Amino acid sequence: MSSSKNKSANDKLIGTEISGAEIIVNALREQGVDTIFGYPGGAVLPIYDALYQQDYITHVLVRHEQGASHMAEGYARSTGKCGTVLVTSGPGVTNAITGIVDALLDSIPMVVLCGQVPTHLIGTDAFQEADTTGLTRSAAKHNYLVKSVDDLEGIIHEAYHIATTGRPGPVVIDIPKDVQFGKTIFKGKNSYKDFEYDPITEPYMPAIKMAIDLLAKAKKPVIYTGGGIINAGKEASEALREFVKITNFPITSTLMGLGAYPASGKNWLGMLGMHGSYEANLTMHDCDVMLCIGARFDDRVTGRLDAFSPNSKKIHIDIEPSSINKNVQVDIGIVADAGIATKALVEEWKNHKGKRPNLEPWWNEINGWRARNSFGYKNSDDIIIPQFAIERLYELTKDRETYITTEVGLHQMWAAQHYHFEEPNRWMTSGGLGTMGYGLPAAVGVQKAHPDALVIDIAGDASVQMTMQEISCAIQYNLPVKIFIMNNEWMGMVRQWQQLLHGERYSHSYSHSLPDFVKMAEAFGCLGLRIDKPSELDAKIKEMIDYDGPVIVDCRVSKIENCFPMIPSGKAHNDMLMPDDLGDIGSVITDAGKKLV
Repeated sequence: MSSSKNKSANDKLIGTEISGAEIIVNALREQGVDTIFGYPGGAVLPIYDALYQQDYITHVLVRHEQGASHMAEGYARSTGKCGTVLVTSGPGVTNAITGIVDALLDSIPMVVLCGQVPTHLIGTDAFQEADTTGLTRSAAKHNYLVKSVDDLEGIIHEAYHIATTGRPGPVVIDIPKDVQFGKTIFKGKNSYKDFEYDPITEPYMPAIKMAIDLLAKAKKPVIYTGGGIINAGKEASEALREFVKITNFPITSTLMGLGAYPASGKNWLGMLGMHGSYEANLTMHDCDVMLCIGARFDDRVTGRLDAFSPNSKKIHIDIEPSSINKNVQVDIGIVADAGIATKALVEEWKNHKGKRPNLEPWWNEINGWRARNSFGYKNSDDIIIPQFAIERLYELTKDRETYITTEVGLHQMWAAQHYHFEEPNRWMTSGGLGTMGYGLPAAVGVQKAHPDALVIDIAGDASVQMTMQEISCAIQYNLPVKIFIMNNEWMGMVRQWQQLLHGERYSHSYSHSLPDFVKMAEAFGCLGLRIDKPSELDAKIKEMIDYDGPVIVDCRVSKIENCFPMIPSGKAHNDMLMPDDLGDIGSVITDAGKKLV
């Protein structure tokens, strides 16, 4: 149904007495919600009944409530819109909490509607009762317990405002069953416009001028961006690209910020942090002025805090006031929307009259670090090297409308290093929480939002099993997601840490009793492919792409490959382990694997 028809239908309801469940559905329609990811249960059956009697919101039936949260994340991250989840009380909401926390840490806008036992039973340990408010108080950006049907409509509109305004995040609405049955007058969205939550979005211009004065004098500047620049919309990415062009500053990004600046850009240093590039981390360490936009100086970027970029002046732009000086003390803090602030930087730079330093010596130094090729690897004609598999996947999909999700582990880091993103909103991964099982349901959510696009989950053999059941959801809704499993028969990142930091004691990191992923695909009703040799990669990837339906690919990669560079826990961000620092350690891992088998 078109938006104009939606508005017309809702206008007719204004002033009419309807049930709480109908209030919910019509308020969602007014918020522009077109898709809900959910799973029914007794405490939300009135809402499901109201959904059944309309045709403007599509409901996607998940197989586990964690999958619903991750699908909503993928939908939101790829569209810039707010994701919506509907789950029942008790185990419904507790299953969803992993995805709620994931969205909180990665600043993903999401509203989670939860059923609850009737108000008179709250606190009695009733069937499928859980203290949703208590459980989600620290897991969500905000939460509500709706005690009266008269409050319901306003709470829904306020929830979407909070989820999408300022630093985005998940908002939970706990709705007792009697509130869903209760009746009240429908007032319409226009009756709810004035919300108390009104974060600062416009930058303080004297601070912008101070920042430009500092940047204009820098001899070794660097721009460091995060997911906030992507959350601010495509105009923010466009402003960032313009600022890099007019300043000629080097630029790096966190895992969550990939795509805001094109990987093909000449100023791009690659991702920074624990598995970031040599040149990005050393540039950050040796810079004299650092401009951070929409990132939060998390531990995976900084390494040991007391050794992080010790000689630089730091400028931090963030929509969230509490993020300024939270982890790293900065010289200029600017609370503002990342896009608006970046546009202000562009205009102020153009108007600035001061003399600009010569950056050629700085670029010569950076290019010297680039020459080390820190993402390089030794390829093989016999065994599939995972980095090579990612590169072939990239080459065969780069000219299409492609969206990449990942699980969490070595494959995630290799994807970040070797799949090159030119546009924002094309990369969906779990950054802050590091949630194994994120990628497959996130891919379903992305595919639902972009039905004609190519959506690929780059997965690991251990991680993908955590939410594998959601392939059934993809089958049901004809969503042709592609699951590309980098199968090394290990919990790869755990194994790498055990090898390098725990005396090669491989405690429970070998993947025993792996399923035959091809047969599993066939059991679900989709295509299963297995790739054993490097020579098979291109043909099988093309077959995966061309197949009109979900595909599970079991790509059998090297069991001994590690991901480098790597900043060990407790080390400074310029104290990186490089592959040539370790010698030949493959036999150690191979022997350990044989013993476990």
